[in-house]
Amino acid sequence: MTARVRTELMVPLRLADGWSSLARVFTFDGLSDRREHLALRLGSPGDVPLVRVHSECLTGDVFGSRRCDCGPQLHESFRRVEARGGYVLYLRQEGRGIGLYPKLDAYALQDAGLDTFEANLALGYAEDERDYSVAAQMLAALGVGRIALLSNNPDKAEQLVCAGITIAARVPTAVHRCEDNARYLAAKAQHADHTLDVGA
Repeated sequence: MTARVRTELMVPLRLADGWSSLARVFTFDGLSDRREHLALRLGSPGDVPLVRVHSECLTGDVFGSRRCDCGPQLHESFRRVEARGGYVLYLRQEGRGIGLYPKLDAYALQDAGLDTFEANLALGYAEDERDYSVAAQMLAALGVGRIALLSNNPDKAEQLVCAGITIAARVPTAVHRCEDNARYLAAKAQHADHTLDVGA
């Protein structure tokens, strides 16, 4: 299925710490999952733009939850993508693709001792239900076929390559570790092979 740009417009961004920028925001028609994903272009992308494929996390991105590293990763991505030039793709795949309420159910199971992946399985979901083929569709609609991927997730890179995107470089994100998310980050590193140095 081929996607196309539906709308593009300029949106001024400002984070709570004062960082601000002007992003060109794109919406799409023809995405395979029919969800309302966004692409934000920041800076001046070159031949190999820096691209962050970020899955929605209401609790982390909006409410500042410290149970995960999603909010800090998104803020880091805005800064780094603007500096180099590229895109932040914001995918509506809450809770590794299982949705907001199931994600909160998984949190309750994590409080009872399961890790983030075990909790998804206990609820009857896959460990990670995200499908990054829509990100490849979005990039194709934007005329982007070769990228530097800002990510620590090997599955994300593999899915994009399988969908026809050339990854010229993999650029790791910082490790946003705190007491509240240390166990979560350790599970990502140990269970899903994320390239994270989570320390002791």
